Amino acid sequence: MARTHLLILALVLAGCDTRTPTYTLYRSSMVAGVSRIHIATFDSNDGEEYNRENCQSTADLFQAQPGVKVRYWCEKGRFRA
Repeated sequence: MARTHLLILALVLAGCDTRTPTYTLYRSSMVAGVSRIHIATFDSNDGEEYNRENCQSTADLFQAQPGVKVRYWCEKGRFRA
């Protein structure tokens, strides 16, 4: 019985995510059928606001380059295909 409780506790703790919220930078594509491309992941231990601001600043800098024809944006969370 004690082993069962320990196993359940281990499984519950394994599912807990205590990391700082991550932000991911994507860009659109000019290739048909490709909706977004992963550029960078911001997962510093300095906090959610730090990760969000750095991702957004990077997106803004990429977007401000002359001749850019794609869109850059950030999404909360890790890269998702």
